[in-house]
Amino acid sequence: MVRVALITGGMGGLGEAICIKMAALGYHVVTTYSPNNTKAHDWLQTMNNMGYGFKAYPCDVTDFDSAKACIDAVTKDIGPVDVLVNNAGITRDMTFKKMTKADWDAVIHTNLDSVFNMTKQVIDGMVERKWGRVINVSSVNGQKGAFGQTNYSAAKAGMHGFTKALALEVAKNGVTVNTISPGYIGTKMVTAIPQEILDSKILPQIPVSRLGKPEEIAGLVAYLASDEAAFLTGANISINGGQHMF
Repeated sequence: MVRVALITGGMGGLGEAICIKMAALGYHVVTTYSPNNTKAHDWLQTMNNMGYGFKAYPCDVTDFDSAKACIDAVTKDIGPVDVLVNNAGITRDMTFKKMTKADWDAVIHTNLDSVFNMTKQVIDGMVERKWGRVINVSSVNGQKGAFGQTNYSAAKAGMHGFTKALALEVAKNGVTVNTISPGYIGTKMVTAIPQEILDSKILPQIPVSRLGKPEEIAGLVAYLASDEAAFLTGANISINGGQHMF
């Protein structure tokens, strides 16, 4: 049986690496994209020209009804979702003094409300089938905080509270729920930071003295999605090069 893995925010950065890894392991890979993403078709065509066979569905992850419509379509077209990776996220960084309610809401809705909206659509089916994986992509800054990220840090910390509580509810049904908290990863967004800032401000915080690789995050997600990870649930796994240890 080929399992279905759905990765939100899969078009670029960590999400793309996760999609590629899961496809290499034989999953039916589905990702979501914002309905106003004008580059989604080109991305999908490029990936599938490379032989990945991804499917992509429009979904506003901040909207419950949109999430339901997306999962209903995936289930009808491909089959029920076995692995859900809640990866979609945005930033609106600024000091709390300058932060508006709109800046707060945008990040909370995209990074935290989306976890409820998407997970709610798939968790009952996983419980009924006695197998499922929910993997929430948080951040080192949800663990230690970050200057100018009260909204982002709050959302990412909230993801793990969600993880622990839901893990307790579904553990006896063969469903695991886990969080991963990456540090600074060499995505296009991070590598666009000026080199002098990377060298003087960011890399000195990381004991392994480098950025993480998207493929390293994808490898952890793949493990958590596997049968071998059945005894691991309710955890928050730090993958940050030693930047934050606790």
